[in-house]
Amino acid sequence: MRVTIALREKGIEFEWREEDLSNKSPLLLKMNPVKKQIPVLIHNGKPVCESLIIVQYIDEIWKDRTSLLPSDPYERGHARFWADYVDKKIYSPALQVCTTNGETKEAAKKELIQWFKTLEGELGDKAYFGGKTFGLVDIALIPFYCWFHSLETIGNLNMEAGFPKLVAWGKRCLEKESVSQTLPDQLKVYDFILGIRKNLGIE
Repeated sequence: MRVTIALREKGIEFEWREEDLSNKSPLLLKMNPVKKQIPVLIHNGKPVCESLIIVQYIDEIWKDRTSLLPSDPYERGHARFWADYVDKKIYSPALQVCTTNGETKEAAKKELIQWFKTLEGELGDKAYFGGKTFGLVDIALIPFYCWFHSLETIGNLNMEAGFPKLVAWGKRCLEKESVSQTLPDQLKVYDFILGIRKNLGIE
């Protein structure tokens, strides 16, 4: 999702290929032989791996298009710090809240609330994490917006009351075509997670 949003923000035409991760294609294994994971951007026959690295690559290659990173070195470093924060802090506890029960779920919920509060503090009253401009940190975090319904329903997290600025930010991001055309519907994500819970034998 991050890569697709970045390409659409830049107005770059691309071919998107879905990958069956239970039966990885020879192309994926060839282009990412080390981690064998998605996403992989193939540009001029060469692979670039890891979503945040790809987003920054896209920004550097197509410099004449909409910038995703600030021009100021300090602000650019600041954006990279928070994008890395999102990458390392959000996914694991969010997944545990949605796919576990009991003490594991409650511990993950507590951790996730802490990370969301930190992000809400960083966002403050800004339109986007970079200020007036949609950029790297927004692209890093916005895919998790489509988890919010699942976190509320399964995790009993009141996102609107607990993190009103993040919810308003997510809605603002959805007004951008690059985001609205990329993110799956929250209810579809919820159904997908229910399927995972069923397969894991979790009620």
